[in-house]
Amino acid sequence: MPLIPAKALPHFENMIYLPMVLIVLQRDRELFEKGPFKLKGPYLKMVDATIKQVQSELQETTFYLRRNNMKVIRKTRDSMFTEYIFINGGYEDHRRYLNVRLRNRTEELLDLYFTRSGNQPAGH
Repeated sequence: MPLIPAKALPHFENMIYLPMVLIVLQRDRELFEKGPFKLKGPYLKMVDATIKQVQSELQETTFYLRRNNMKVIRKTRDSMFTEYIFINGGYEDHRRYLNVRLRNRTEELLDLYFTRSGNQPAGH
């Protein structure tokens, strides 16, 4: 039996990726505010709506992990990999993610959020 049930893995990974998505969105929002855009409103509105959606999904994920006694800990990071520990029911599952993969998946999620019509939740 695997240490991490297949249904729980997306929740663990949300705890990795959603905070990264929020950081990118918040930094981009600052750039839109300070940038030389003629009409900043539509960009800020789109980014703000996406930030709210990501925060909501992150909150749901946090509640899910708490209810199920699960935790994600970022351990070591070097130029190639970042290691995370997924804790589930007293068991630890150490996983290493390529930093390039982390960046690319964060970009994929941003694309999903921006291309969804009506800012509906992006399925992970």
